[in-house]
Amino acid sequence: MPSTPRTSNVPRRTLLGAGGIAALSAPILGAGSAGATTTATGPVLATAANVPDTGMHLVTLGTAAGPAIRGTRHGIASAVVVDGLHYLVDFGLGMPRQAADAGLTGNKLRQGFVTHLHSDHISELSAYMLYNWDTPVQGVTSRVGIIGPGRARLPRGIRPVVSPPQTGMQDVIKNLMRANAYDINIRTTDEARIPLDELFEGVDIELPRRPRADPDRDPVPDMEPFTVYEDDRVRVKATLVEHLPVFPSFGFRFETEYGVITFSGDTAETPNMVRLSRDADLLVHEVVNMDYYRDQDFTEEFLHHLESSHTTPEGIGRIAAEAGVKKVVVSHMAGVFSDVDLAGIADTYDGPYTLAADRQLFSI
Repeated sequence: MPSTPRTSNVPRRTLLGAGGIAALSAPILGAGSAGATTTATGPVLATAANVPDTGMHLVTLGTAAGPAIRGTRHGIASAVVVDGLHYLVDFGLGMPRQAADAGLTGNKLRQGFVTHLHSDHISELSAYMLYNWDTPVQGVTSRVGIIGPGRARLPRGIRPVVSPPQTGMQDVIKNLMRANAYDINIRTTDEARIPLDELFEGVDIELPRRPRADPDRDPVPDMEPFTVYEDDRVRVKATLVEHLPVFPSFGFRFETEYGVITFSGDTAETPNMVRLSRDADLLVHEVVNMDYYRDQDFTEEFLHHLESSHTTPEGIGRIAAEAGVKKVVVSHMAGVFSDVDLAGIADTYDGPYTLAADRQLFSI
């Protein structure tokens, strides 16, 4: 990776030691309107045996939208694997088992990232930490940061019903430790484990001073991506995205010597995603199919929420085309059940795209 000045707003974390996963040849996204890592029988799913220990890879651990159990899909979560070590993005329903089934054990985790503090993106944080704790479970043994939104006041009109009203990533991790204090105290002594609060650390992303973002007046100003993490394998940049009334909400860009993978997080169509996705090899983008919801008996308020905080297939296509993205992976699906529901992407983007499956493996 080219050397550049270290301008991160977050200090570099203690790094884990290297470790490999058995390497087999990895399929590449195909050409056409629905290219994917697939075989004749379906998508290639990540396992401990087939995630290569060299190169850069994406694993879509869970692909479902929303804080609900719908169908068989797991909640939103992804992993970026670089030379056998991995970085996690979001911690949705069922994520710890999905990571284990993909062979992504905690002893090969470098860092975790959270796009925003909606429950469907952080609900399994506690479970992940407790089930990936120290050597008895091939877990984390060196300090790992979970990087995510910092404290911000609630937007106007949001009435706090639980205190404190301001919560950031540091608060989330500390409070999860407190909630599991009994178990942590028992196992630290009884099983001679490293204290869990010495292994996981919440890290708040500091927003740039310019342009100034405000949850009411200007929650998503036009901005260039800024660095939030860097190590010897990857540089991670972030930008504010439009998932109102949530503030802040982030998209992430992972840059390595092999290429670039960008994550939209939850967002409406925004110019910031074009900047974040510029020339990316893979763009992992959320989607909403508004036609499906309009055909249901939903309130106008709910429909307005979906339309103003999520992106349509046509919007994904516009972002990908303007940014010059090589391939699109569609995840965090709302009202999307097949490739037919994504046809609008091809109206504005002539590159390959795929409707991701849970635990699907993509390689750059």
